[in-house]
Amino acid sequence: MDKTPVLKNKIFLYLTEFFAGMSVMAVELGASRLLAPYFSSSQIVWTIIIGTIMIAMALGNIYGGRSADKNPDPDKLYGRILIAAIWIAAIPAVGKYIVMGISALLIFTVSTNFLIWAAFAACMVIFVFPLFLLGTVTPSLAKYSVDSLDDSGRTVGTLGAFNTVGSIIGTFVPTFISIPAVGTSVTFLIFAGILLALSAVYFISGKRGTVRCTVAILLFILCCAAGRSDSFAFWERDLTYEGESVYNYLQVKENDRSVILSTNVLFGVQSMLMKEDGLTGMYYDYAMAAPLMTGRDKPGDCSVLILGMGTGTYAHQCRNYYGDMEIEGVEIDEKITALAREYFELPRDVKVTTYDGRAYLNAIDSKYDVIMVDAYQDITIPFQMSSVEFFTLVKEHLNDGGVMVVNMNMRGSSEGSINQYLADTISSVFTEVCTVDVKGSTNRELFASDNPQMLLNLASNREKIADEDLASMMAQVSDNMTAYEAGDYIMTDDKAPVELLGMRVIDELIRDEVSYYKRIYEEKGVQGVIDAL
Repeated sequence: MDKTPVLKNKIFLYLTEFFAGMSVMAVELGASRLLAPYFSSSQIVWTIIIGTIMIAMALGNIYGGRSADKNPDPDKLYGRILIAAIWIAAIPAVGKYIVMGISALLIFTVSTNFLIWAAFAACMVIFVFPLFLLGTVTPSLAKYSVDSLDDSGRTVGTLGAFNTVGSIIGTFVPTFISIPAVGTSVTFLIFAGILLALSAVYFISGKRGTVRCTVAILLFILCCAAGRSDSFAFWERDLTYEGESVYNYLQVKENDRSVILSTNVLFGVQSMLMKEDGLTGMYYDYAMAAPLMTGRDKPGDCSVLILGMGTGTYAHQCRNYYGDMEIEGVEIDEKITALAREYFELPRDVKVTTYDGRAYLNAIDSKYDVIMVDAYQDITIPFQMSSVEFFTLVKEHLNDGGVMVVNMNMRGSSEGSINQYLADTISSVFTEVCTVDVKGSTNRELFASDNPQMLLNLASNREKIADEDLASMMAQVSDNMTAYEAGDYIMTDDKAPVELLGMRVIDELIRDEVSYYKRIYEEKGVQGVIDAL
């Protein structure tokens, strides 16, 4: 092997291994953030990401080893790294369009497991090739760095150590530093730039490859210019805020009537503020029945804990209609709480603790009249907040006659749906369980208590409400409330398949939403769909 000057010392080979390992993990974490606003950040999506990346790395290992044996020329390796760098740099510019294009194609051709197929196809198209190229690094470097069998074990071990340390750093830096600070797009560009610099040093030190390096640098600059935007909802205009936190994609938009928070560009609304302090027309209005069920003389005397505070819609509505209630919330994403203070008029005296809801209950002794569980988003239902053990913990933190209200945001119609599992699980803990479907949405509100007078309290207390709109809403809730007949679908900490169950409901919702357009597509083709839109 004719060594370039920079390769005469093995340190550069070790650094190559280090930065390759770092970049692989950074791309993997970036992949989850790129896909989450469209497909959620569920375990299903993570499984797809990890699986496709492992496929790419395995194929890269095989090809890299064979290529190094056949033609042990480092130019080949660093050329591949150069290509991988440009591909990764292009992801912020074109990745979201690929995701949406694949989704638009599959939504008309796939009737089941849409999220799995769409996420898998997106991963294969966007991430497999650059990670396949980075997968060639380790076997190639082993070939270039081993001088004799006497030190082969030590050399390969050192390469492995550098790769591992790089992978560790590549795991923590995006999650805790780069993504929260500068976003997913810039994170891709940072690590692409590192790989580009690595290859450029190699080629420039050998006084060759000048043209390819120049072209690569120009393409990188072009990608930086085109891909710096952190907008995932690229079709939206005039968003009030769009950004990312450690946990979520965050989008705030407003119209003449309301301000809305979404954490997914495709699925639903997470929080809402009505500018004129009216009812929202959403599940928050239905959940306001809970203070009327407790048996308190005045609903304003209730103490309320909200697990999944969001931007405080429920707290705002309760305060607006019931007076100066004692309310506190738990929200795992502190950036959402900051948005709540800035855009959603969350009162400063409403305490919000940045914590996991279940962990918070484990850490406190306080009891409440109402506990609202609103920590469920699309299919990312936390399994630890869906089990018998969790609902037992909630029950222990309710006062006598207290009520738990759960927003179940995906109303499934098939046997063994996610809502049936949740309701059966809750019924195994509480003696009184009632549900009501939210008109015009997929949400269902569940009320649970050990107080047998729960529904009688609602019926009597609704008559005392002075506000006509709220009185009408509470009458609607009361009239449509049904006692839940429990079954045997029980979830525990050991077994809570919430994501697979949630995916089934997503499939149902997608089938219902696109059936109209599918008929047009079958009759009139693509142009017919475009005209209908």
